[in-house]
Amino acid sequence: MSATARPRTGSSTGVHLLASVSLIVAAVVNAACAVEMAPAAPPASFAADPDQTLVSDTGALRIEVRFSPRPPTVGSNAVQLSFQDANGAAPSGLGLAVVPWMPAHGHGTSVDPIVTETAPGTFVAEPLYLFMPGSWELRMTTSGSVDDTAKAAFEIP
Repeated sequence: MSATARPRTGSSTGVHLLASVSLIVAAVVNAACAVEMAPAAPPASFAADPDQTLVSDTGALRIEVRFSPRPPTVGSNAVQLSFQDANGAAPSGLGLAVVPWMPAHGHGTSVDPIVTETAPGTFVAEPLYLFMPGSWELRMTTSGSVDDTAKAAFEIP
């Protein structure tokens, strides 16, 4: 071995190996981030005429129920609930909670719907996850300007 030549220590090989592995990891991460997501489901649309009209338990509110899809099916659905007071006006300051419930089985669903007021007195609850056929209820509890309850019963074939 000459005085100017140094023996190879392997550290150069280790650096090249580390750089190669880093490039491969970066390529995999980049490819994973570039995967296109499925498009979001289109917003629910509701018919002009209600699927049901009912009165709250105290009689203070009239409620129009509209499902999307129509009729509701096993899987993810949405419901629009429109409230009117005794004078036919949309009550202001109304809060709403909705619970999908199977009375024969004594249980609800694993997914709590998000309730959004879309206009005064009109709410949309989704996802309304109805995971099996049978008799269902939408158990509604209003709060704020009117404290009341109501149930809309329906069937999933």
